[in-house]
Amino acid sequence: MLRSEELAVLDREIISCRRCPRLVAWREEVARERRASFRDEVYWGRPVPGFGDPEARVVIFGLAPAAHGANRTGRFFTGDRSGDFLFASLHRTGFANQPVSRSKDDGLRLSGLWISAAVRCAPPQNKPTPEERDACLPYAARELELLDAQVIVCLGAFAWDAALRLLGKRPKPKFAHGAECEAGSSVLLGCYHPSQQNTFTGVLTPEMLDTLLSRARQLSGTREGPVS
Repeated sequence: MLRSEELAVLDREIISCRRCPRLVAWREEVARERRASFRDEVYWGRPVPGFGDPEARVVIFGLAPAAHGANRTGRFFTGDRSGDFLFASLHRTGFANQPVSRSKDDGLRLSGLWISAAVRCAPPQNKPTPEERDACLPYAARELELLDAQVIVCLGAFAWDAALRLLGKRPKPKFAHGAECEAGSSVLLGCYHPSQQNTFTGVLTPEMLDTLLSRARQLSGTREGPVS
């Protein structure tokens, strides 16, 4: 079976998951009640699978779907402010063919990069419990086994800790923006999360994110070229 086909099988399993009752209830409530600005849209309201280039050597590893972002659109960072910041940087650094992503069918293409997360369902207050994280991490483990990822860019301390748990790294290095550590055959890079709280206050700037993504490209040996 081709790698893309194996990833598609995993996607279907993720999408059908109902392991965590609290997360199932919340993601479906949000999808049912909807935010006023999206009241005419049909929400995804299910677990969100990873996406990108099956031949990726770099993985962006986030926390969880945003309630009115990926939980609405069905694709990580698509249709929210964090995604606006992230995709603009991915475009500038040659990983994406366009700087904005609003929906799953908007033509976005990633090259050399895959986007995933520790938790696949939108959690209340954006805070999964340790039990919910641990129930979901096996999906990321299988995803990484299928991908030829050399570098994992962890967006925020939660994703950093989850990746260290996933790869069995002990003792755990402290999270910081720009932190690097080897874990098995991969290199982890710490990155501040592109949340509005961080980007509006200048904790994370476009230049900082561009520099870190360029470092990920360098470490992975991924060539930069036109993204078709």
